[in-house]
Amino acid sequence: MTGPTHVALLRGVNVGGTGKLPMSELREVLEGLGHRDVVTYIQSGNAVFTPGTPADPATLAHTLEAAIGQVAGFRPATVVLTAAQLRTVRAGNPFPEVTEPRQLHAGFFPHPLGPAYAAQARRAQQLAHEQGSHDRVAVDGAVVYLHTPDGLGRSRLAPLLGRIRDDEGASVPGTFRNWATVTRLVALLGG
Repeated sequence: MTGPTHVALLRGVNVGGTGKLPMSELREVLEGLGHRDVVTYIQSGNAVFTPGTPADPATLAHTLEAAIGQVAGFRPATVVLTAAQLRTVRAGNPFPEVTEPRQLHAGFFPHPLGPAYAAQARRAQQLAHEQGSHDRVAVDGAVVYLHTPDGLGRSRLAPLLGRIRDDEGASVPGTFRNWATVTRLVALLGG
């Protein structure tokens, strides 16, 4: 192998005093599962690795969630992508004119979101615009692209997206990364 082939993105790790998981523990968990080439990036739950045995990304995510649960006492929602999938996310950016990486975010979800989610996201964008926001959203399969020109902390759209429910009324768990992190993870996976 020439380097890591997958990325794991954990939701709600080391944010706001909850979900504490040192990256050294995340590396140990991944290595304990037999994965190789493990590298973590910043403290928000990002790791690249090569699976020890072939498995689909959903199975890898489920296994990692369970292993973290045993070690840390909580199970962060986790999305695992192949290097090719993450490169596709980067290439599919619908806002290529945005040059400030802290204004662009990608939300990763375990399953394609479907037309109902996309419709609700468009309604949320319209509501945010009516409140004076310039935020924009685009949904592409299991990825949500969010442009926040005034910054994520001032975004009117981001909290609205967090309230979207699926057809059964359940929350839709995803994890967002800014574009600088997306770009760096792609680089760690060999570009």
